[in-house]
Amino acid sequence: MKDYQLSVCSEMVFLDLPFIERVKKIHALGFGVEIWDWTNKDIDAIVATGAKINSMTGYISGNLTDDDEIENLLNTAKESIEVAKRLNCPALNFHGTGLGEGGIPVKPVEVVTGEMWLKAEDTMRKLAKLGEDASKVFTLENLNLEVDHAGTPFAKAIDTYTLVKAVNSPYVRMNLDLYHAQIGEGNLIELVRKCIDYVGEIQVADVPGRMEPGTGEINYPAIAKAIREVGYTGNIGMEAWASGDSEVALQRFKDAFK
Repeated sequence: MKDYQLSVCSEMVFLDLPFIERVKKIHALGFGVEIWDWTNKDIDAIVATGAKINSMTGYISGNLTDDDEIENLLNTAKESIEVAKRLNCPALNFHGTGLGEGGIPVKPVEVVTGEMWLKAEDTMRKLAKLGEDASKVFTLENLNLEVDHAGTPFAKAIDTYTLVKAVNSPYVRMNLDLYHAQIGEGNLIELVRKCIDYVGEIQVADVPGRMEPGTGEINYPAIAKAIREVGYTGNIGMEAWASGDSEVALQRFKDAFK
């Protein structure tokens, strides 16, 4: 038996449909829904679908290390919390730095200094306080540098693990993205076992191509078994493009984690 919940990123499947119709379709097929930038969405229309929104982007701009950008991050995190309340969404995702067009960092970083690590930890403690006050969880997502997000600080799963463990708050957790981790680190089952006590969400896609499980090199049924064995009961989100028909892609995702 599985105790985790399966969700699907509404930004990456059923792309022939208007956004609200995508949300309705994912919901009708029995999945939770994830969204990215909420500022370009009709929030009332999403609420009206009755869909369970399990994850959303938790900031609009800013980063973890620059004083002016920290202020932007915290202020837009507060705005995002208010939207999350309307959507009854428990988890708000963020990254090592603000991402722009195509997922490229707004302020790319070549070398992450010790001072930046300390500043990031301090900023995340402030996010944790915002989360605690609102009963919401902020999740720090690992990203890959090699293919999609060059120049992102604190990008690897071991980096996000280190920061989240240092903050040590139930209101700041890891968003363990196994697609990104496979590209950047590999050894996914051991990574799950190491990090699970600090994980608030797991995201999946296959490698190469960032498409649904079963289209690439990752053995997701084996990973699903490991996730069950460690007792994970949270959200698993498919943040992947459909390799063909979106309904088929969602069925493959369900089959991999049954």
